Order: sequence, then C-alpha cells, then structure tokens
Amino acid sequence: MSTTITVIGGTGYVGGHVVAEAASRGHAVTVVSRRAPAEPVAGVAYVQGAGDDAAVVAAAIADADAVVAALSPRGDMAGRLVEVYRGIADAATAAGKRLIVVGGFNGLRESEGGPRFAESIPADWPYRAEALEAVDVLDWLQSAAPAGLDWTFVSPAAVFGAYAPGERTGVYRVGGEVSIGGHESTLSGADLGVAIVDAVERGEHRGGAHVGVVN
Repeated sequence: MSTTITVIGGTGYVGGHVVAEAASRGHAVTVVSRRAPAEPVAGVAYVQGAGDDAAVVAAAIADADAVVAALSPRGDMAGRLVEVYRGIADAATAAGKRLIVVGGFNGLRESEGGPRFAESIPADWPYRAEALEAVDVLDWLQSAAPAGLDWTFVSPAAVFGAYAPGERTGVYRVGGEVSIGGHESTLSGADLGVAIVDAVERGEHRGGAHVGVVN
C-alpha cells in the first residue's frame, strides 16, 4: 500500500537516503529543500524552499501520511535549529501528521539513567556545536513539544555519515535511549533509510519515542 511521505531536507545525506528508499518501495515522496538535487530521484516531487518557510512547509505536508525532517545546523541554520523545528512541529501538529526527526548519536546515553554522550564531547571537536544543537532539539521535543504531536527522534550510530557511507544490507537494530555499541557502533546511510521507511510503514516508535539505530 502506497504511503505519502514528505522529507524536509531531502537532498542532504540523511534525507537523500530516506527519499531513495521510500521511492524504491513505490511510495509518493515530496522533498522540501533549498537547492535542487544534482541527481533527482525518478517519481519524486521536489519543492524548492526552506524548512523555516511556514507556507512552504504547510503546503508540502498537507497530503502526507508522515513527515521526515533531517536538517543540519549549518550556514544560516546554525543556532536556529530548535526554532526551525518548532515551526515544523507546529505545522505537523496543526495538520495531524506524524513527525520523524533525525538527529545525532550524541543524544543517546551510555547506560540507563546515565549521562548522554553529548556531555563528554571534547571541547575542541570541530562538530561539537552541531552535535549539541541536535541534542537541544531532542530536549525541546521531550520537554515542550506541542500537545498532540506524534513525534519520533532518531539517533544514528556513532560512526555514521558521508565519510563512512557503508552499503545497504537491509539489516539494522533499534534501541532506546541507551546506545547499542557506544562509540564503536556503525550504520550505513542506506540502512538508516530502510529503518525510517520501515517505521513509517509499520507505524513503529510513535508517540514521543527516542530511538537509536545501528547495524
């Protein structure tokens, strides 16, 4: 059965894998992104616009069964990620849409009730600010998400990104707030796409869930 999925940030590394996987399964996919993709996926509708453009977002999610948002706090998004996601969450709530936010590994915990990995990020790590901003989004969802918002926050493995793309295996594991494998955990971009589309199709991890995904 075909599902309609809107991916905000669908031309980036994460979003691109979600789009490719969803389209390969025959789902109707709409992408919202600032730039047109270098290699458009056949059958996908591309809408040029920013995640902080309320009118663009509202129109793009109007007919969606689920909304996936994968934004990075870079460029003029730096320091504004919570604000932008707040707008997307408000739109999803008003339209009654499920929202899946893809964040980062550092929102996970080392052990049950233990500290998040974000608390031990070295001060000189070049991506520290980005990682902490993604955790701020998770904090906001857990403490102040709009009433009635059906949200999921997905944290990929520690070793994840364009620098370590891996291959599509179709095999992955899903955990809760405690990381599976810690800093040694890995996940391919394609398998994150598989996991997210599976969650949409199966209606899994709904109602304010924070999950980790690893190979």
